[in-house]
Amino acid sequence: MGKKLSDRFHRPSGKTLIVLGAAVAILAAAAIWLFLLKGEEEIEFTVLEESQIPQEITAQVIPEYRTLERALACKVGETIYVLATRGEKTSSGYDINISKMVMVEEDGKTSLVVYAEFTDPESGASLTQTLTYPLQVAATELTELPDSIELKVRYAD
Repeated sequence: MGKKLSDRFHRPSGKTLIVLGAAVAILAAAAIWLFLLKGEEEIEFTVLEESQIPQEITAQVIPEYRTLERALACKVGETIYVLATRGEKTSSGYDINISKMVMVEEDGKTSLVVYAEFTDPESGASLTQTLTYPLQVAATELTELPDSIELKVRYAD
């Protein structure tokens, strides 16, 4: 009869096994990276000075949402603006800074994730005791409003 099945195939060398293992690891890492970042797109934006904020936003949107901690978007003319608010604070020294915006698409729905850094007053600092409403407004390059918006906060060190 013929040779045994085990005699027909030779064992791969250690070098071949290492190369195969590395290839599998690279493919697995790429698949995980694509899964985690699927449908993500960083959004370009410009933070506005108070004098640059459209009248419609200062008169209608800010008064309604300034006491809440959230992110929201609105369209004025052809521009989509994003507001990030910290809510009502009892003194000066609180701040907010939009650091990044990312559009995530999943199951045909778009979600804008707004990353903001919150700064609190230093302990023992001399502060003005008055109600403040820290917020930031940014003009974006978006052409359509997202289906939902999420605020992700990081506190400054």
